[in-house]
Amino acid sequence: MPDAQFERRIRLADTQEAVAILGRNDENLGIISEHFSSRLLARGDEVIIYGEKTEVDELCRLFDELLFLYRQGNQITAHDVRYSIRMLKEGREENLHQMFADTVLVTARGRHVKPKTLGQSLYLEAIRQNDITIGIGPAGTGKTYLAVAMAVFSLKNKQVERIILTRPAVEAGEKLGFLPGDMQEKVDPYLRPLYDAMDDILGVDTFQKYMSKNIIEVAPLAYMRGRTLEDSFIILDEAQNTTPDQMKMFLTRLGFGSKMVVTGDVTQVDLPHGNCSGLKHASGVLEGIRGVANIFLNESDVVRHEIVGRIIKAYERYEGANPGVD
Repeated sequence: MPDAQFERRIRLADTQEAVAILGRNDENLGIISEHFSSRLLARGDEVIIYGEKTEVDELCRLFDELLFLYRQGNQITAHDVRYSIRMLKEGREENLHQMFADTVLVTARGRHVKPKTLGQSLYLEAIRQNDITIGIGPAGTGKTYLAVAMAVFSLKNKQVERIILTRPAVEAGEKLGFLPGDMQEKVDPYLRPLYDAMDDILGVDTFQKYMSKNIIEVAPLAYMRGRTLEDSFIILDEAQNTTPDQMKMFLTRLGFGSKMVVTGDVTQVDLPHGNCSGLKHASGVLEGIRGVANIFLNESDVVRHEIVGRIIKAYERYEGANPGVD
């Protein structure tokens, strides 16, 4: 005997909310329909769900979560829809709700910065709870951007007095004197991703003002030697390209009232062949040390275009099947 069919109607506030939830040309509704057997109809500002009761209830909870996210001031992306469906089907909607409720800050453009995946949520919580957080994961997982957001949050809430951004200049062998221009011009190419994140979060004018007042400092890793960094939020980006000695030097710069976030992708090491990555080394050496957190993100945490996650997975399969092949 077939299961009884139920009908539920979800009323959306207005046309703007309907477009935000259902997507332009009902793109988001199409994604939802791909994952459920229930019939979904959009009529004006209303969604009609017709199907078996258990799935209808599940779909109602999904729309509740998407509405919660939107009503907090967020845009609904295809990634948000797919990830919400996945979490719901895995019975982790409580984690999903907590994740959606966690806004780090609002950018200069009015965009809410929040975790988009459970892995990102764990990463943010690790930064909050620890003095040093090591974030390892592939491109597109938000390692750098979320670290910058937490640094700006800490600065605005007077938890620190300044932000220090650093990155190894591998291609120049840290010998920046051979490059043309002043110090800022020498390091700019290596620190551009950090600048881009700062520009987006603070706005160009505020970022430049903080730079001129030395509230935000940008320097190559070699210039950290011999310093003690107090009351600072320090980010070391692209840390897979440090040597173990450089990493030890950097980590021991931590002073009172400071936090450090170290980010990198251990699959993208640009050091000369045979050199050990300081990021890999530190992750192992510091495992279990109080005040230090190791967070590992993977392709399920990629929040760029969905094809990026598929590309990462394809390369992982290839490298696993062809070890040692470039």
